[in-house]
Order: sequence, then C-alpha cells, then structure tokens
Amino acid sequence: MQAGTHTSIEDLVAAELARPPPPEIQALAAEIIRRHGDSVNAVLFYGSCRRTGDMSGLLDLYVLHSGHRAFHGRRIAALLNRLLPPNVVLLTPPPGQEGVRAKVAIMSERQFGARVRRTSWDTTIWARFSQPASLLYARDEPTRIRIESILSQAVRTAALWALKLSRASDTPADAWQGLFAQTYRAEIRPERHSQPELLYGANVEWFESTLSAVRAESLAPFVREGKPQPPLGWVLRRLWGKPLNLMRIMKAIFTFEGGVDYVVWKIRRHSGIHLTVTPWQRRHPILAAPSLLWRLRRLRMQR
Repeated sequence: MQAGTHTSIEDLVAAELARPPPPEIQALAAEIIRRHGDSVNAVLFYGSCRRTGDMSGLLDLYVLHSGHRAFHGRRIAALLNRLLPPNVVLLTPPPGQEGVRAKVAIMSERQFGARVRRTSWDTTIWARFSQPASLLYARDEPTRIRIESILSQAVRTAALWALKLSRASDTPADAWQGLFAQTYRAEIRPERHSQPELLYGANVEWFESTLSAVRAESLAPFVREGKPQPPLGWVLRRLWGKPLNLMRIMKAIFTFEGGVDYVVWKIRRHSGIHLTVTPWQRRHPILAAPSLLWRLRRLRMQR
C-alpha cells in the first residue's frame, strides 16, 4: 500500500469474508441450508475458533434469515426470535459419530442490520462483528453485497466508539482494547481481564487497518487529551446492556436444550470459573438462575 492511501472498510471486510473456511465448517452450513432451505439468507462463521483454527471447540455461527416463521416453522420460536433475538441452537454430530459442534445464533437479516448501526442500543452484534468473520453461505449475489455492507457498518460503528471512548494520544491497541473492555462491562460476560489484549493480538493488522480506514473517512469523533469520561450515550447503553443480556441468558436456559450446562460451560471457558450444577437446577432453571448468578458474582469478586 502506498503512503497516504488506505484500503476501504468494504475491501477489508470483503477479503475476510471470502477466506475459504475449513471443509467441516462448510458442511455445517450445508446442513443448515438443507433444514431451512430458501429462508436462509446467509451463514457467518466468527469467534474464537475462527481466530485459533481449533475445530475441537464449540464453533460460533450466525444464521441470518428472511422471515421468522419461514425459518423456524413453530410459532413460539418465531415469536421469541422476533421479540428477543437471537434464538440459539446447538448443532452436534449424530450419536456415535465424529464431527464438529457449533452454537448457532439465529436472527433475521433486518434485525442484524439494525443492530450494527451506531445508534443501536445493543452493543453485542457490532462488537462481535468488528472482528473478522467468514461468509459460509449467501443466497445470491445481492445478498452477499448486503452482508458485506452490514458487516462494514459493524466495523465502522465499533471503530467510531473505540475512538470516542479513547484519548487522542492512544494507540490503536489502546483504543480497541479499551473498547472491548467497555463492551464487556455493558454485558454479563465473565471474560478474563486479558481477553481484550488477546482479541487485539490475534488480528493486529486488521484492527490497525480498520481504525486507519475510519480515520481516513473523516468520520472519527473529536477526542480529548487526558482520561475521557464515557459519554452519556455510552453510559445509557451500558445500563441497558446488562438487563438485555440477562434476558437473553434466561431465554437461552429455557429454549436451548441443555441450556444450564451450556451457560456454565461458557462461563468456565471464558473466565476459568467453574460452577457445579445439580440435577435439580437442571430441571428447574428459572428457580436455579438467581443462585447461580449470585455464586458467579461472589467467585468473580474473589478473583
């Protein structure tokens, strides 16, 4: 790249989306399409397994569809996804067979697009997709172009918030790691303190290039020297984020088979905190949830 020139956000996103995925991941996308047909607009692969290439973990997929009823079939599942997206399902190999496992988050393309805008109160989607992702499937060329545009907006939203929440003298590493730390505080996510550094370190060139591209677009907000205070807009998003994510956790417990064990597994994976679950808690997740959350809070305070 010549001095003074910048690769656009769209070009950076398109290059990552086009990276060939491992064949076992592509097989998962094919299975989703076989089950749901033309209601599937796109399938995205993102998250820790994409960063590390470790296919033995629980893979993260996002499925974007054209309509809740067309995709889910069942009225209750469609209603829940309309009211509190995303729905989450677990894809596993048939009993006795080897294969990869995936947590699949599902929402409509329209919902996804709305949640990556800078004005969105939901920080979870743009924070996740500010990181590189692979496009496993797009229904057609217009859909592929729309998905590239949506993910480009996710990167812009994240980069703009990273700049707004940082100092003018901060490096790209400072800005991005600070943003990730802030988004974790806006969610109920038991991440290790080192997680922002790990996220940035896994894709340094990506984060430097996207931040540079946003600055080149003259979209970067004014930031002050000294320690900036989070703007009111961010404070309100942080206050809204925790109850929103608590509702999503509760919904996953009730609608996701093995939901309690999944939540406990995710806590252990991201924070190293191990919560034991009794058979009674598995049978009565709504009654068990307050005690599990209280134990998690106490264990985090002791770390």
